[in-house]
Amino acid sequence: MARSDAGPRWSDHAVDQFIGRVLQVGVMLSAAVVIVGAVMLLAVDAGEPADFAVFMGQPDELRSVQGILGGVLDLNPRAILQLGLVLLVATPVARVALTFVAFVIQRDRLYTAMTGVVLALLLYGLIWGRA
Repeated sequence: MARSDAGPRWSDHAVDQFIGRVLQVGVMLSAAVVIVGAVMLLAVDAGEPADFAVFMGQPDELRSVQGILGGVLDLNPRAILQLGLVLLVATPVARVALTFVAFVIQRDRLYTAMTGVVLALLLYGLIWGRA
């Protein structure tokens, strides 16, 4: 039998299993972080009445990843909740990135190009997009 110089190829099943596991871990990690943040927030702010008359968004320091990470290091419950949401958003982006890598390894040019465009659009929206 001739041995291919390309090395071992990922089968479609192996790629699906790996990416499925990444999605599971990402969602579970996100949920765990949100639960920890929610419990901490309830422990700190449980006695404060909720005011739903005026919408108040997150403070400016919790609107960037750097600010969120700084708040997490300070054990700020709101920052921990925000981190959980960032992880939840990052999970499908990681899926697209891993799929892109898998297509590159498999040398599938068409799907590499299509996935690359999707990944570029996602990253553009996350980095430079404005809501």
